Amino acid sequence: MQMSHRVLAILSLTIFAVLPSNVAPAAEKPMMKAVVAHKYGGPEVLKFEQVPRPELKENEALVRVIASGVNPADPLTLSGKYAREFGTHLPLIPGYDIAGIVEKAGAKVTKLKAGDAVYGYPTFGGGWAEYVNVTEGEVAAKPASLSFTEAAAVPMGALTAWQALIDVAQLHSGQTILIHGGSGGVGSFAVQIAKARGARIIATASTANQDLIKQLGADVAIDYTKIKFEDVAKDVDAVLDPVGKETLARSYGVVKKGGIVMSLVARPDPVELEKRGIRGAAISAHPDAEDLAEIARLIDAGKIKPVVTQVLPLSEAIAAQQQAATHHTRGKIVLRVADEPKS
Repeated sequence: MQMSHRVLAILSLTIFAVLPSNVAPAAEKPMMKAVVAHKYGGPEVLKFEQVPRPELKENEALVRVIASGVNPADPLTLSGKYAREFGTHLPLIPGYDIAGIVEKAGAKVTKLKAGDAVYGYPTFGGGWAEYVNVTEGEVAAKPASLSFTEAAAVPMGALTAWQALIDVAQLHSGQTILIHGGSGGVGSFAVQIAKARGARIIATASTANQDLIKQLGADVAIDYTKIKFEDVAKDVDAVLDPVGKETLARSYGVVKKGGIVMSLVARPDPVELEKRGIRGAAISAHPDAEDLAEIARLIDAGKIKPVVTQVLPLSEAIAAQQQAATHHTRGKIVLRVADEPKS
């Protein structure tokens, strides 16, 4: 015999009424504010919204982000043109420079614990959010002498400069290096790292940034808007090029035989390298906790300092990204995600 709809409804209500009062609905996922791209494109695709916090794996630590840096390379990631090379996927949360406090650590994490102040470079980004997961190889203890905002300006730019000058060029005392864009996010660190190594530094910058590159440690400052760098720089041991195109093409001729040209944006021309008897390298940074720790020691020793041009709230990430895309930012722009903790 079939029951009427009315009887079924009464039975359903009765069953619901006798459920224990302490049975709660399934817990909702914790949420966070983040800057997210749901499609590839320019800065305008970024959205400031609520998203679920990242789920913690046993080899990761969850970091509460205080600040996150903005990099000239961010537009490349956002464009999607290098998605395979960068390992990115949608939805995408940018942010490859972070400074914050460890909230919790996974079961297999041994070097990080809740409450640790850290800074670093998450391989796949995620820093433009209130929380991000990191591995032990991606972060190190935050330099004690820096605020979180200042520390967030360091990781990617300093690692790029460090790995180019120290690991690739093996720059040492007595050598000469030409650093293009000496006032930029990578160049400003490269000048200081080269100085700490005892090298002689020739650096280029616009008229407005001549004083800055001298303060950072440049022995010779070239205003590229007024002087051709090749009229001043001759027989250098190394060149660091974040510009490419004509600047890179003109750089081969200033390097001595056996020297090296390193570019952040292009692969040096093998024909030019062979013709001149010099080496070339395309530079791309990678996270390295030991390098970050060494950089932090130099910062706390007063040998390196970040140049922070502007600090914006996370909600203004689009404006920050638009400025970064010009490749004419003095030092770094930093997004403030949360208030600095009171010491």
